[in-house]
Amino acid sequence: MTKKSKKAGKADSPQSGRLRIVAGKWGGRFLPIADAPGLRPTSERIRETLFNWLAPTIEGARCLDLYAGTGALGFEALSRGASEVVFVEQAPVAVAALRQAEYMLRADDSVIHVGDAIRFLNTATQAPYNVVFLDPPFADARLTEVCELLVAHLAPGALVYLEQDKAQAPPVLPVGWELLREKTAGMVRYSLVSIPRTTSNPEGAQA
Repeated sequence: MTKKSKKAGKADSPQSGRLRIVAGKWGGRFLPIADAPGLRPTSERIRETLFNWLAPTIEGARCLDLYAGTGALGFEALSRGASEVVFVEQAPVAVAALRQAEYMLRADDSVIHVGDAIRFLNTATQAPYNVVFLDPPFADARLTEVCELLVAHLAPGALVYLEQDKAQAPPVLPVGWELLREKTAGMVRYSLVSIPRTTSNPEGAQA
């Protein structure tokens, strides 16, 4: 996803133009990063923590990388055993880099959807997701709306990852969603949320 430049310069930032997959079948492989201002992946340190959290559930999971950007989260998920990842990205230069990475890895279980995240959620009809990655641009203030739209696309007991500027207020979560984990790293707050293990989609929201 596209990040603000204030995140640049962190100690665990990737080498210029390259993204390293941390672990799994593609662990240690480097993938291209689009040459666009402010575009950078979720850091290796955060990805390592996140996928430790997801270790019991990522194998065989159907995933959605809604603000794909570099594809750091989605390709890491596939490397660690996810059955499928749907990448959603609208920036042409980022889409081109995603397709290059998909080709390099021969990632047959990836689907790249070109378009806006909210438009995708309003029109998508695919099977429900077990894990969703939400890592929007820091300037995007629509996470509460995105979470509400996601309800119709989640499998019972699904997990949702949220990443934001820590200075931003957390989104208002739909009823029944439970915050499982939360940490900060530099300017970033990241968390893991679970949804109810039920097929019903309750209306309303809670803070």
